[in-house]
Amino acid sequence: MSTVEIARPDATTAQGSEPAATTDGFHLVIDALKLNGIDTIFGLVGIPITDLARLAQAEGMRFIGFRHEQNAGNAAAIHGYMTQKPGICLTVSAPGFLNGLTALANATTNCFPMILISGSSEREIVDLQQGDYEEMDQLNAAKPYAKAAYRVLHAEDIGIGIARAIRAAVSGRPGGVYLDLPAKLLAQVIDAAKGKESLVKVVDPAPRQLPSPDSVKRALDVIKGAKRPLILLGKGAAYAQADKAIRDLVEKSGIPYLPMSMAKGLLPDTHAQSASAARSYVLQESDCVVLIGARLNWLLAHGKGKTWGSAPKRFVQIDIAPTEIDSNVAIEAPLIGDIGSCVSALVAGLDANFPKPPADWISAVTEKKNKNLEKMAATLAKNPSPMNFHSALRAIRDVLKTRPDINVVNEGANTLDYARAVIDMYEPRRRFDSGTWGIMGIGMGFAIGAAVTSGTQVVAIEGDSAFGFSGMELETICRYDLPVCTIVFNNNGVYKGTDVNPTGGKDVAPTVFVKGARYDKMIEAFGGIGFNATTPEELTHALQEAIKSGKPTLINAVIDEAAGTESGRLTNLNPQSGVKK
Repeated sequence: MSTVEIARPDATTAQGSEPAATTDGFHLVIDALKLNGIDTIFGLVGIPITDLARLAQAEGMRFIGFRHEQNAGNAAAIHGYMTQKPGICLTVSAPGFLNGLTALANATTNCFPMILISGSSEREIVDLQQGDYEEMDQLNAAKPYAKAAYRVLHAEDIGIGIARAIRAAVSGRPGGVYLDLPAKLLAQVIDAAKGKESLVKVVDPAPRQLPSPDSVKRALDVIKGAKRPLILLGKGAAYAQADKAIRDLVEKSGIPYLPMSMAKGLLPDTHAQSASAARSYVLQESDCVVLIGARLNWLLAHGKGKTWGSAPKRFVQIDIAPTEIDSNVAIEAPLIGDIGSCVSALVAGLDANFPKPPADWISAVTEKKNKNLEKMAATLAKNPSPMNFHSALRAIRDVLKTRPDINVVNEGANTLDYARAVIDMYEPRRRFDSGTWGIMGIGMGFAIGAAVTSGTQVVAIEGDSAFGFSGMELETICRYDLPVCTIVFNNNGVYKGTDVNPTGGKDVAPTVFVKGARYDKMIEAFGGIGFNATTPEELTHALQEAIKSGKPTLINAVIDEAAGTESGRLTNLNPQSGVKK
């Protein structure tokens, strides 16, 4: 328990005796976090939380300071995803809070446990709208975008406030939590013994939730009756860290599986039962789909339409939230509980008499997969000049396959779409991308969070547009000497750099960037190592050298500016004007 000696006008002590030991809100926040095993804070200092960050470092916590709060929040979120403990993001009031709020909303949408802690103006001034410094009702602003939101007004309630935030972030379906700390709270002084008694160590914050035996039997019966079963793994399956149980279910059942992008590596992408290369085929032709930690949202066409074929599907869905069931289509066999318990229960039901998938289904999936892999191999073998997305990704893939322990961050439009199809993953929780919201700007925050959390190499594969949202964090990467190699796929614009202003005016087209930009020079300005790669051979060499160095590096990968496609693979979500002029 940290204490601070503060002279108090009301303190009465016997002559010659020592003044009573006291503590304050600053110390209580740090003590409460440390008591619950939280040792890292991501944030950006300023009024009124600068001293809180200083104190955290003085008390042995790690404080990673960013250049923008949104990136700090994204780092905290990915820390939570990797550890199953809430990542902490600390921001200043009002504008700083709002910058962090985007990351908080993204964490809630993606079910990443994180806590956004922000300083704020005093309640009595905010409520009367008297015009305080950075005055804002942050608590109510956060509520629609967070799993829970709390405000602490008294120092003796800090322990409870942090305990509630931790439990809310990780219990049930994880998510983002907002914790509001007014400036006056941090300076409040109370008796040290009373402060220590007020701290709460959270016990079993994410308890197991066992599925009912009836629901397990129902699910097994549905799977048993399938002729063309498919297991679909979402990032929730990776978050659960039930790796062995999931592998046992896949291998003992013999059912083909399809991983969503952040579930890649739960089993190696080269596994015989992986159906990634036959994604469209298995979604259309399967008659029974077992959803594990995956939601039937837009990423899966809401379980409807031509993506899923014409034949009706029978769905088994494992989810910890009952409200997720039947969200888009009818779920015949819901399993409500934590993924580890539910999957283990299914594995226990796979006795010697449990039927394997019909041989014709396995043969059909294998044939389609091999055909698509051959087609992809032919595409990857081409060596155009300048590079296109496939030839550049081939070079990256061949280097990364020698280092399955490397964390891969990936974002963009074309850069994301092609990379998740080309880059194989071999270990769980090593791939981080734009996830459920499909947003851009997560790149450097996720890369820093992954590097700090794992202590191992990160390779961030970025579109040039996506990189622009968080590129200033190169300074943060260099400041903390993190083993992050950023690869910018530079094709001079959004989607492609070939658009022109139809008026012939001075302004470039809306999708065009500066031609021939040298992003590698940015990291050199901060003391990092820059490479400029114009061929796959140069890209291979640069990536090998970057990984070997373990230093902050950036590779400017020059891509044919005409190589991209509009909106990547989401053209249907980007309406086109039907008016011709």
